[in-house]
Amino acid sequence: MENSSPFLDTLFLLRKEECITIFSDLKEISKKEEQDAADYFETEFEKERLEFLSDQILCNKETAIWAGKILYHSAQLYLIRRNTAKDLNTLIPPYKGIRDISSRLSADLSLRFLPQIVSELQVADSEDPLIILLEAILSEFHYSAIGFDVDVEKVNWEEELEDKTYRKLYLERIVENKAYKLAEIPFINKLLIAEFGLHKDAFWRELKIITEEN
Repeated sequence: MENSSPFLDTLFLLRKEECITIFSDLKEISKKEEQDAADYFETEFEKERLEFLSDQILCNKETAIWAGKILYHSAQLYLIRRNTAKDLNTLIPPYKGIRDISSRLSADLSLRFLPQIVSELQVADSEDPLIILLEAILSEFHYSAIGFDVDVEKVNWEEELEDKTYRKLYLERIVENKAYKLAEIPFINKLLIAEFGLHKDAFWRELKIITEEN
């Protein structure tokens, strides 16, 4: 399929319809497309910010664009792999920006769809080098990977979930996805049980109460 802006179309379709259009070739993303994407992400971030009611967290547009490019290139590379092996590190670059709550939530606008792409890549070829690059990104931006198995063993959870707004969003997504592996980490488990209070069984009956001794 040909289009004047495959990059923008990929972002719009995934966020609105949760589907992907595969185009005929990988095209370079123009500065105009980046600016349009930045404006779009800022608008989408503001919509989502109404749900978590914080006027302190602003959209990091540079991070949002980086994540949007990661998503676009990953989606297209699922099928378009002719002469792309040498370009993987350029198409899927590591994150080099500021690491804070704003960047995590801004990246999440796109990266929340990345686990589905990784799952499809694993089915197609479990030894695909692209998978390693994407899993590394999801391990770093693991809020976007809740419900998907990524390596979070090195995370300092007390520091990670220090911000009250981010902590609330993180816990809500764990419950929404019934992410047992995360929910049974003692520190997170304690937070969840405290949030549930007397209504634990109504929220998550099957969840075990974990202690450090367990």
